[in-house]
Amino acid sequence: MVSLPLIQRLAEATRCWRQRRSVVVLAVLSGSFLLVLAGWTFADRRLDAEAGDQPSLLDLLERVRQRSRNRTDDPSSIPATRAPRSRSWTSPLAHQCGEGNPAVLQRLESLRSRPSTWRRTVAIHPTNFGERLLRDAKGRPLDASPRVVVLHETVYGMTSAINTFQTPHPRDEDQVSYHTLIGLDGQVVDLVNPLKRAYGAGFSAFLGEWAVTNGALKGSVNNFALHLSLETPEDGENMQPRHSGYTPRQYDSLALVLSEWLKSFDLPAAAITTHRHVDLGGERSDPRSFDWSELQQRLAVLGDLCVG
Repeated sequence: MVSLPLIQRLAEATRCWRQRRSVVVLAVLSGSFLLVLAGWTFADRRLDAEAGDQPSLLDLLERVRQRSRNRTDDPSSIPATRAPRSRSWTSPLAHQCGEGNPAVLQRLESLRSRPSTWRRTVAIHPTNFGERLLRDAKGRPLDASPRVVVLHETVYGMTSAINTFQTPHPRDEDQVSYHTLIGLDGQVVDLVNPLKRAYGAGFSAFLGEWAVTNGALKGSVNNFALHLSLETPEDGENMQPRHSGYTPRQYDSLALVLSEWLKSFDLPAAAITTHRHVDLGGERSDPRSFDWSELQQRLAVLGDLCVG
């Protein structure tokens, strides 16, 4: 049996607990509220402190403008509207005066006297050539007079090249042509009047000069260049660095065409260069296996290398 005094003490304790329970609960709730309030206050103060380190909207806009200015100052991000740094060109053709080989001169003079036997004109689609423009894409004046001759090769046969030029190409980036083609047999096909602009080179420059005639495209030499392409031999219809080279008949016809251009436009022989040299994209290597000595002896006997 439980003793009476113990029962009495338990009853008294129960009464005290009932009387103070509301006080305890109130104290617990008050403590919880104070903890939550303290947490909110700490968080607010932390956010305020962090906000002091955060940029305002105006600061963010200024940073965007600054990044834009920095990108403009970065040469790699500037649109291709400025002429590139000049890349020097040392012509492989040497100054030479004198008659040279009489047999070569006689052969060339004979060919020049009967052009109808080795030269003809073929019409190509008008989307693949145009006028030499007198103003660039921003309306600034341009010198459109021909002053560089760019040598190319077809890579594939003459027929394939002519078919390409006779195919309409409405988009500027697809347009392609040369002023003249020379076949392996020495036959010359004139495609574009030298006074007009052929689209023989894309992203290109000569001695630091190009012309930007379309604001959506990079600059090129086309507006002041003459383009001539040699038919590639069959073993050159690939991406190898070399092939068997061009025929003597091609060099004969090439010399006669170049001699005519040099005289007509009052150009020095040093203005004759290659697609490989003017190309700025690093993608062109033509004309591969070109023998400058073959051209040297022919232009020499024609008197085109005896220039001060």
